[in-house]
Amino acid sequence: MHKSEKPETLAEFTAPGMKSESAKETIALLDNRMVALIDLQLTLKHIHWNVVGPNFIGVHEMLDPQVESVREMTDTIAERIATLGGVPLGTPQSIVDRRSWQDYSVGRGLVTEHLAELDKVYSGINKDHRDALNALAELDPVSEDMLIGQLAELEQYQWFVRAHIESATGELKS
Repeated sequence: MHKSEKPETLAEFTAPGMKSESAKETIALLDNRMVALIDLQLTLKHIHWNVVGPNFIGVHEMLDPQVESVREMTDTIAERIATLGGVPLGTPQSIVDRRSWQDYSVGRGLVTEHLAELDKVYSGINKDHRDALNALAELDPVSEDMLIGQLAELEQYQWFVRAHIESATGELKS
């Protein structure tokens, strides 16, 4: 296959009772979420390796369970894409090609710097998950239910992050 050629992304079948057009739209939504979650798990690991300063160890240890959970979410989405007749593409270049956001910009940095940026990452991920839920409500309640469970976990992870950057007045530090 040449670089300009793309592999087939929809098989001849989908889940019984689902129309092909609904499957295609669902697969596209799920693919976007899969790409975002692959990016998130890599970003979380990047932060884990590069966070320094006060409270370093607490943040360092908080991130590994999030990485594992997000990895499981990614696998669940990829398997749902395959169930619907799609082809989950998770190769590095395919992920980069399908991203619509900028790369995480902090290298080695203080806890507060990383967590402020991670809060922004979670805000984007969680908003886009919620937007996908709205579309999936009409297309595929099974996929909608899957993302609802994931969103509950992702919002909790953002709460963990925000708990570290919240000031004594209850306002988020910028």
